[in-house]
Amino acid sequence: HPQKGSLDFLLLYHKKCRAIGLLYSPFFLFTNLQRKEKRTDLEPTRSKKENVALPTHKHKTQQRYSFLKMSFSLSSSSWTKSQHVNDGKSQYCGRDVVGYGSNTPCPIWPKNAKVALNLVLNYEEGGENCLLHGDSESEKLLSEIVGAGAIVNDRHTNMESLYEYGSRAGFWRLHDLLQRKNVPCTVFAVGMALERNKEACRAMVRAGWEVASHGYRWWDYQHVDEETEREHIQRTVQIHKDLIGFRPVGMYQGKPNVNTRKFVVEEGGFLYDSDSYSDDLPYWTMDYGTKKKPHLIIPYTLSENDMRFAIPNGFSHGGEFSKYLKDSLRCLVEEGKRGSPKMMSVGLHCRLVGRPGRAAGLEEFLDYAKSFGDDVWICRRDEIAKHWYKHHYPEGYGNAPDVSGLGIAMRSNM
Repeated sequence: HPQKGSLDFLLLYHKKCRAIGLLYSPFFLFTNLQRKEKRTDLEPTRSKKENVALPTHKHKTQQRYSFLKMSFSLSSSSWTKSQHVNDGKSQYCGRDVVGYGSNTPCPIWPKNAKVALNLVLNYEEGGENCLLHGDSESEKLLSEIVGAGAIVNDRHTNMESLYEYGSRAGFWRLHDLLQRKNVPCTVFAVGMALERNKEACRAMVRAGWEVASHGYRWWDYQHVDEETEREHIQRTVQIHKDLIGFRPVGMYQGKPNVNTRKFVVEEGGFLYDSDSYSDDLPYWTMDYGTKKKPHLIIPYTLSENDMRFAIPNGFSHGGEFSKYLKDSLRCLVEEGKRGSPKMMSVGLHCRLVGRPGRAAGLEEFLDYAKSFGDDVWICRRDEIAKHWYKHHYPEGYGNAPDVSGLGIAMRSNM
């Protein structure tokens, strides 16, 4: 932060004044007086009317600068109605509003790709809120019933069958599509949902997909107590070992609380988490865990996401979904060609884009993405994580750990 009274401080103050509508900040007046009175000579001048020496322009500037320093000496404690301990901070309490700024790193994607494209299939059906799962209300989110409310202490049979479409039909349509196009993906899998459909688990493994954790339940964890959330994380890791063959290396709780990342880091086995939407590239944080070691965050998306079929003013048909995805990818490829490669996530749900008309839009986008050849690296999320560990491990924390073998250490019990 600029030192109070410095020229940088005055410039920042001027920008803030303009931002709140003050046309003439003190700094604005000061700089314009400088422009009007700037002279190449610094010798004293004399008044035409009086034969007396006048201060040099340099002296005048120093006087005005001293006056402005006094004007800006007000303490922030003067703002008694709006002052907060985090005022002026760019990094605070796990937040970072600056990020890479103008120093965006070059990812060095394989084959000099301009975009790393990752498809994420959310597998949630069978882990949603339902009285049959021990919950006190029905599910209400992300279905064909836009704006549905939870029914307390009763079942919502229409909602239940809409979710069942995802695991019974939608999953297999998407599985067939990705297999035909030879496109890898990452599955954000809810632990309870995996347990209910072992055939789908086998299909994920045989397809070579990454199966990351989406928590044990498809809950909102905002007010879930620490003991329960930690147990859920541990339980879903064990489910992956039993059904997928190895523990998950990625975590997306989806609806986390301020402590979720702390619990994930302290569990000790995750390469990354995706409970963030704040960037177009992975980034590191050292704010969590007892040893404060680097933890990788691979941001996800709620915009390039089929969930917009299930919200007001979202996508109405597969063509809109496809066009939006193609526009996003084309923009990122062009940025990459100008020297700033990025990553792009696409969020999918079995019960949403698994419907025929929407799946047709997804197929159109996949053909478009593959048409870029090596300029678009279509990959799994754990591949992005391992690449980032190898090429972008933060300095000052020793050598990057060898994570190349994680995720392939166990054989499936199935």
